[in-house]
Amino acid sequence: MTNQDLSNATLEAIRTTRSMRRVEPTDIPGETLKAILDAAIRAPSGSNQQTWSFIVVKDPDIKRALQEIYASVAYQYFEAAPKTVSDGSGAEVMTRVRSSARYLADNLHLAPVLIVACISGTRNFTLGASIYPAVQNMMVAARALGVGSTLTTFHISREDDVKQLLNIPADVHTAALIPLGYPTGKWGKARRRPVEEVVYLDEFGAALWASGENA
Repeated sequence: MTNQDLSNATLEAIRTTRSMRRVEPTDIPGETLKAILDAAIRAPSGSNQQTWSFIVVKDPDIKRALQEIYASVAYQYFEAAPKTVSDGSGAEVMTRVRSSARYLADNLHLAPVLIVACISGTRNFTLGASIYPAVQNMMVAARALGVGSTLTTFHISREDDVKQLLNIPADVHTAALIPLGYPTGKWGKARRRPVEEVVYLDEFGAALWASGENA
């Protein structure tokens, strides 16, 4: 494989890493799971402190307890969230996303593996810079190995309950809950705003490329 081929394979994995909330209960081989987590620890962290930790949850009773915590918060959010899109655009997409999110809330415990990504330190905005790159690495690596994932954070509203359940120390925070499993659906590129709409040159709002223009 040439460097160009490797680059293309990497970019394809990135482009097709999207939330896969519906997964099969099929177990993930140990070597596959280790490769996914090894990718996570290759991420950067502040001053290379690597103050992260990852709890792999496979016990059915613990997974069910996590699902109950997760669902209690998720359904509060679903009830409060707007039922329609204000400008009428993307309503069909929003409906699918909400349906998928409800499915996950009801079936989180059926994923063969739940990963709780943790980070120690003073909780603030920048602390995420030392854990979320690792989470993204994990999800891209999972995609490359045919394993689906999604990044969830509803559980943080009941973090004390999660920490008690998983025996997590007081100075360690839970940043994400990531279910892993072989997806029941097909891989594909998630809908995103075009790069031309969100990339600027030298100052905010100054377009780097015109629509459809190559760099």
